[in-house]
Amino acid sequence: MNLSMRWLKEFVTLDEMPMRDFTEAMTMSGSKVEGWETEGCEIENIVVGKVLSLEKHPDSDHLWICQIDVGADAPIQIVTGAQNLKENDVVPVALHNSILPGGKKIKKGKLRGVESNGMLCSLGELGLTQHDFPYAVEDGIFVLGDDCNLTLGAPICEAIGLNDTKVEFEITSNRPDCFSVIGLAREAAATFDKELCLHTPAVKGGNGSCENLLDVKVEAPDLCSIYSAKIVKNVRVKSSPRWMRERLRAMGVRPINNIVDITNYVMLEYGQPMHAFDLRFVDDSKICVRRAKAGETITTLDGVDRTLTEKQLVIADANKPIAIAGVMGGEYSGIMDDTTTIVFESACFNGASVRTTARDQGMRTDASSRYEKGLDPNNCLPALERACELVELLDAGDVMDGVVVDNHSGSERRRIHLDVDWTNRFLDTHLTGEEMKTILKKLDCTFDGEDVLVPTFRPDLEHKADIAEEIVRFYGYNKVPGTDLGGGAQGKYTPRQKFLAKLSNTMFALGASEIMTYSFISPKYYDKICMPADHPLRKSIIISNPLGEDTSIMRTVALPSMMEVLSRNYNNRNESACLFELASEYIPTTENQLPEEKTTLIAGMYGNKADFFTVKGMVEQLLAAVSMTGYDIAASSEEYSYHPGRCAVLRIDGKQLGVIGELHPQVAENYGIGERVYSFSLDVDLLFACAKPEKTYTPLPKFPAVTRDLALLCDDRIPVLDLEKAIVKGAGNLLEKIKLFDVYKGAQIEDGKKSVAFSITLRSNDNTLTEEHTTTVMKKVMAELEKIGANLRS
Repeated sequence: MNLSMRWLKEFVTLDEMPMRDFTEAMTMSGSKVEGWETEGCEIENIVVGKVLSLEKHPDSDHLWICQIDVGADAPIQIVTGAQNLKENDVVPVALHNSILPGGKKIKKGKLRGVESNGMLCSLGELGLTQHDFPYAVEDGIFVLGDDCNLTLGAPICEAIGLNDTKVEFEITSNRPDCFSVIGLAREAAATFDKELCLHTPAVKGGNGSCENLLDVKVEAPDLCSIYSAKIVKNVRVKSSPRWMRERLRAMGVRPINNIVDITNYVMLEYGQPMHAFDLRFVDDSKICVRRAKAGETITTLDGVDRTLTEKQLVIADANKPIAIAGVMGGEYSGIMDDTTTIVFESACFNGASVRTTARDQGMRTDASSRYEKGLDPNNCLPALERACELVELLDAGDVMDGVVVDNHSGSERRRIHLDVDWTNRFLDTHLTGEEMKTILKKLDCTFDGEDVLVPTFRPDLEHKADIAEEIVRFYGYNKVPGTDLGGGAQGKYTPRQKFLAKLSNTMFALGASEIMTYSFISPKYYDKICMPADHPLRKSIIISNPLGEDTSIMRTVALPSMMEVLSRNYNNRNESACLFELASEYIPTTENQLPEEKTTLIAGMYGNKADFFTVKGMVEQLLAAVSMTGYDIAASSEEYSYHPGRCAVLRIDGKQLGVIGELHPQVAENYGIGERVYSFSLDVDLLFACAKPEKTYTPLPKFPAVTRDLALLCDDRIPVLDLEKAIVKGAGNLLEKIKLFDVYKGAQIEDGKKSVAFSITLRSNDNTLTEEHTTTVMKKVMAELEKIGANLRS
């Protein structure tokens, strides 16, 4: 629902405030604002100008050289191709460096050698149509009429009224009253504690009585609670005044002519749909609201022939349907140029009936969208009076006296007891009864003792909880104190949840994307990862009611699920992929017992940047992020799914923590991946048990460090990690950092040997290390290295 702020201020006098403050306050009081926009906000540097002279272009048959007065010291020259201009016309002028709707920029230049300092604008170039200004020429320059501000140099948006601010509200279906300007004005008045100034329609009439000219009968009172009508004769169909066209445009409705515009205007203002019939097409001047006959047909205003059913409500004359009630009028019910006498109808139809009729007929209109939410029958007659008042105001016809009505509605207000104590307990507030009544009176509620008499336009207020909601939304939700959850429990992450989040965030930082796969797999997946036939992990939990063979068991390893996703990415021609999952694995236990559910961090990658050292580096970064130390990495050729020469196993305290490496070529081939695939898996439960999540503060060192480089010669079979462990053991607490910077095999090294170089940093927290102290430490380091067969390289 769009709301014109200019129209709203007719009913509520609001202090000048930023639109953000207005929209936030309305949202907090229950009228949710989706956004707002000021008309013409894109238009810049376009002003009102007057044509002083027109001169033919010397080098063109259709161009004119115009001298334009824009209120400046001197006129400006503009070249135009428009043929509808004459001297003294007042027009929109886009000056140098102006902007049109859509972001189009206008700059000065030359047209066939003649200087042009801007552009004269048409309706379309300003984002308008002939419906907005019917007197304008469609394919020429927009010549402003007397209904515009003709002050030269004035901004064009102000001159033509293209500067209203429209606010978009999201109205819930239980608030049909807010689908109107008056309804939202009532909400705004209550929100800002302002007086609501409603207008009582006054119709002069005096053009004869309509009671003997029309007969109205409601034959289905269960589907139509009230039907009212008034007659207007000597109808004068013409354009509506600018103020009405502006308001309709701001509300998103296209102006057409004064009669149609009046019905739309009242629908927007009062929330009551209306229709106008041409009386000459109402046979015998009789209107009957009845259920349609089976197979009965009608041609609606959109030109479509529609077949009706007995469940659908129609407005009929003596012989035929002339409208589908609450949805759309018939072909001959519209207003034509030669219409002289019309019937204004205002009725209240059953919302559910209108909804099903609109659905079954495959059409939904502004009228049906309002009726289906349930309208107030007591709003029909005021809306009808307002329409006739506008007819007189716009000189659109002569309103006849009297109203023809068949009313089966009740006008009594719903009664709800105001229980002050219960309401305060329900809301956790401490309001007095008078404070509650003051709030409710703003919403047009009245009181009979301690009973609230609910206005008939509020069908959503049925229970004392509804009354409490009305009180709290205008008292202020932000004033209600916060209440802790019962039981003293406070929502927070457990240490394990924080740990899992840390793992995920670290993998994201390392460039991996997270996947989620089913825990159900096929038994054939174990063959695809080359698991031995007698391997204990082939024993899986069998699903008793599987969706199919592919999801018939619970996985004991997560690698098959990862490979399925990698294979899908590869076959979709993704050049590379780096994926991970915190996967659940289900290890069977004793019979009739639940399986052991393990969490495994599984990762897989392929592509240009994928190799063994990339995967190993990711694991090391991951372990460092969770402060994991004291683990071993050793080469392994016993992992069945991995390449026997490009695989390593991680262990801690004698337990296997995980596996790193390149997958076996046969595994990659089984999944249709034509390049090397790398993977690692980590036992998350063991990782959580051994990690050190708490960070320890280490102050900056007070004493200088000592650096020594060691070039070692050892057997090629000795892992570098063993050398690092020997250095760590020999250096003891004085070792601050150790860094490998070279591994060499070549002509200067005998076969079966390698040269390994480390940079070692020593530091004491108590004093400055002396040369003597450093030498002693290095001797201990070398003693440990010699135990495993490593010596200084000469």
